[in-house]
Amino acid sequence: MYKIKPQGWLKHTDFIILDVISIHLAFIAAYLTRMGLGNPYGNDSYLNIILVYTFVDIVVIVYNNMFKGVLKRGYYIELAQTVKHAFIVELIVAFFIFSTKTGDDYSRVVIYLIFFYYIFFAYTIRLIWKKVLFNRERFANVSSLYIITTNDRVDKVVQNLQSKNHGEYHIHGICITDQNCKGQFISDIEVTSNLDDIIEYLCREWVDEVFISLPSDTHYLTTLIGDLTEMGIIVHQEILYFQNLEHNVQIVEKMAGKTVITIGINAATMKQIAIKRAIDIVAGFIGCIATILMTIVVGPIIYIQSPGPIFFSQTRIGKNGKKFKMFKFRSMYLDAEQRKAELMDDNLVKDGMMFKLDYDPRIIGCRKLPDGRIKKGIGNFIREWSIDEFPQFFNVLMGTMSVVGTRPPTEDEWNKYEVHHRARLAFKPGITGMWQVKGRSNITNFEEVVKLDKEYIQNWSMGLDFRILLQTVKVVLGKKGSM
Repeated sequence: MYKIKPQGWLKHTDFIILDVISIHLAFIAAYLTRMGLGNPYGNDSYLNIILVYTFVDIVVIVYNNMFKGVLKRGYYIELAQTVKHAFIVELIVAFFIFSTKTGDDYSRVVIYLIFFYYIFFAYTIRLIWKKVLFNRERFANVSSLYIITTNDRVDKVVQNLQSKNHGEYHIHGICITDQNCKGQFISDIEVTSNLDDIIEYLCREWVDEVFISLPSDTHYLTTLIGDLTEMGIIVHQEILYFQNLEHNVQIVEKMAGKTVITIGINAATMKQIAIKRAIDIVAGFIGCIATILMTIVVGPIIYIQSPGPIFFSQTRIGKNGKKFKMFKFRSMYLDAEQRKAELMDDNLVKDGMMFKLDYDPRIIGCRKLPDGRIKKGIGNFIREWSIDEFPQFFNVLMGTMSVVGTRPPTEDEWNKYEVHHRARLAFKPGITGMWQVKGRSNITNFEEVVKLDKEYIQNWSMGLDFRILLQTVKVVLGKKGSM
């Protein structure tokens, strides 16, 4: 899924945290300058006003998209943005003081000094942090970008993208469409595919976005972009209009000094991504506490019935093919993965794209009685009430998963993906999602899962996430409902 504001929320979080620190440094410096030595947080009135400053600062940052293109801004523009932001925050705080008639509770000098000290601290800290980011060999949360171009354009395209990167992405590789140059390196970036195998290559690799620089009359251009967007990959192409792709989101923007049209199966603003991540952080924190409490009760039961680790981790495929470790309470015996191959003939999903059984002897305590009835155990209880999912809140807190998203496939499932299946990876995987609330126990057709996940991505909104969360509660409690 395409984010209209492509710089990642985690990167902006760094700047927001530093900005809040700047506000507090300004508050401390202003208080000490006017009031002398003392604890500025020990006075209830001053404690209240710094909390107001903090809240207003964060709201103004998010509302005005304060850190859009922050890594591209020079010294003068950064100073102008800092002064503008400080003025807006100071104006809103002054209005608050006037409206609440609390002006007599604070020294006006302290309020004025906060404005000037904030400009000094915020500007200085931003410049230092940007320098730290630029000096890193690789940014931890940048997008992975793949280049598709021709042999006569490749040098200039790579040079532009490297020189004007601003830490927004890391170049994964290159495809040269008119020559077989696989294995060669252009400015230390490997040519990893050609036109014949580009789709297969991208289906198996962690790539977030593709930059295409091809002649506008290239006969396969529309087909190529159609295949890439079908896979859920964000596509940047020099400004063109593609009539056959009108069902996708098309946005005109600047990239490395070029005007491009960006195409994706959906688009989300930076504010939407920020809100979703903020909700994930809060939910992840609460969920982790709940997981710790559950471990006290569930952990010993799991260990008694199946000695071994209480938690289970497995490599899953996340957003755009990035691998991560997903955590669960262990609901199966330790040899479950080894026994999976023996039970493959009983898999209800015959194409092997998922694994589902009516009776799964790998589940702790689950066994078949002599009369053919199935006796369920603690493992079934954990799974049916979704207790096994709770450790995934650690994944949510770390940012590898979201509370609501798509189901993350295992590596063996991912290896069987066809091109259109990859669209499921265009969104961060979630603990719950569309397919879970639409009857996960009844769905045995993987194409139906793909359809539901793609429907979720194409129609994503915060409202849809909340509806899915409510529906999840109903499903877990055994109630029926429809979205």
